[in-house]
Amino acid sequence: RSPGLCAIIHYLVHGQLGWLGLTIACVVPGYAAQLLSILWFRADGRPPGCWLLVLHLLQLGLWKRYWDVLRMAAKTGGSARAGEVLTQYGDVCVLRLLEALLQTLPHLLLQAYVVVAVEPAGFVPGVSAGLSLLSLAWALVSYSRFSCLLKPGHLCPPAAAILCLLLWRTGMLGTRVLALMLFARLYSFWVFAVAGVHWLLMAFWLVAQQTDIVAQPCRWKLFNCLVGAVYIFCYINVRPGPSKNRVAVFYAVST
Repeated sequence: RSPGLCAIIHYLVHGQLGWLGLTIACVVPGYAAQLLSILWFRADGRPPGCWLLVLHLLQLGLWKRYWDVLRMAAKTGGSARAGEVLTQYGDVCVLRLLEALLQTLPHLLLQAYVVVAVEPAGFVPGVSAGLSLLSLAWALVSYSRFSCLLKPGHLCPPAAAILCLLLWRTGMLGTRVLALMLFARLYSFWVFAVAGVHWLLMAFWLVAQQTDIVAQPCRWKLFNCLVGAVYIFCYINVRPGPSKNRVAVFYAVST
């Protein structure tokens, strides 16, 4: 929460109410992940009490889930309840990724635009954008790590592999965001046309792959549209099986 809080305080102190309002607006979509977390608590047979609702209202619900995973892992110690720990960890990774895409990514784009086009010497917006970039990259790495653990026979990736994956995700996201912001600075609203064309191509590509992660037709179309928007910035594997061919196609189209 520190990147958004620092930016909010910075704009409030300097009286930049327009950027302050936009920064606060970036916080609102993150409540979708908090709401989904509450619904999952209820589905797991754990009706949320007042204290848990307050934590989610403060956008601390995912930290509560992290604490539950650590406590469960410490209690089990062995592999007796490893499947349950992995399930809880997977819930946290998916929710954190959703929160990062809905909240951290818009905040990153906003602060990056401020640094590139409005306030090039702005220290606080730059730091806020950098922390948001690392947060988003780590959410993607955590999701990839969980996907790897789900595969039968796969062990936990070593720390060196996690670090390399984090650096790769950070570099890919950083260059894409920087390129979009420079384009927006030069051509203003034409950046939405470029992003829109890329989004349509990715959405049609997902439809052509017949991703069946969502069963209902309406939700399936909505899912493909949302993931297509995410593919403007990064690749997320949403299908089982080897993904090297899909990754190659994605980066061939995106570069």
